[in-house]
Amino acid sequence: MPSRAPTSASPWWAPHVHADRRPRLLARNRIRAALRGWFEERGFVEVETAALQVSPGNETHLSAFATRAIGPDGRTSPLYLHTSPEFACKKLLAAGERRLVSLSAVYRNRERGPLHHPEFTMVEWYRAGEPYETLMRDCAALLARAAEAAGTGRLAWRGREADPFAEPERLTVAEAFAHFAGIDLLASVAPDGATDRAALHAAVAAAGIRTAPDDTWADLFSRVLVERVEPALGQGRATILCEYPVPEAALARPSPADPRVAERFELYVCGVELANGFGELTDPAEQRRRFQAEMDEKERVYGERYPLDEDFLDALALMPEASGVALGFDRLVMLATHARRIDEVIWTPVAEGGP
Repeated sequence: MPSRAPTSASPWWAPHVHADRRPRLLARNRIRAALRGWFEERGFVEVETAALQVSPGNETHLSAFATRAIGPDGRTSPLYLHTSPEFACKKLLAAGERRLVSLSAVYRNRERGPLHHPEFTMVEWYRAGEPYETLMRDCAALLARAAEAAGTGRLAWRGREADPFAEPERLTVAEAFAHFAGIDLLASVAPDGATDRAALHAAVAAAGIRTAPDDTWADLFSRVLVERVEPALGQGRATILCEYPVPEAALARPSPADPRVAERFELYVCGVELANGFGELTDPAEQRRRFQAEMDEKERVYGERYPLDEDFLDALALMPEASGVALGFDRLVMLATHARRIDEVIWTPVAEGGP
């Protein structure tokens, strides 16, 4: 039998590599136990949701792993590994749960790099009848609890640091665009959520940020966020970036103070996006409209679309007013242990593709 060509780097299971990785992996276990304890102290019920779903989620740029279920009669039906436990958790809210948390593996295709892994762990929790500002305080408390479990007084990534015990700064997306790029973002968003691509394009070009003729409003928004805003966030202390424009918050309800923005926030630490939270949308008709728009855009960009979970849309009619947030557990461990790559804090990283 021919021998296999040696790989360029030692595998994660090589004893000397594992010995180097093991302290961070043990810290991962301590952080997981600490977070579970925090939720238990506050009356959250930990739930286990099925990874196989009829729809993996309906956001334009999320790519899923697909498979097929074979029934006893030999018939097949498509299923997907979930990109988040969100749909299942919201069905449990509709069923009557009031505070729930999921700490489970989720799966996203087309994603691998220092901050991305195709299989990763997500902490997702919901509070029925509570405002989304409460989730912001939850996030701050979890940063402190994770740091304590890791035995560190600072969160760090690639030369950037943040104090996990300091109160996070709060910044609206409009304020961030104005401060870091000199762009009046909401001038390109109408009260009904319609966007003015030409106005934003002119502002982005004037700010010296590259544009392309086929850029959509969403493309321009993302480019400014990635190039000018995100790198500046979470320095010294965490940043909560809130009040996203409605077109960038497909699962969030509009703000009662300004219909152009939604109750969505993201938590940033050391320039790394760590959590994404919403005041949840519970209008089935509006949610269907948004999902269909997202899938139309996905088909335009990627040539594919995912089915809608009709069961989920039915459940929304029974779901109470609630707030929810998803936090990337592996990224939190990475920051607390000062790792440079996400796979350094995953016990058994997914094999790289190819022969």
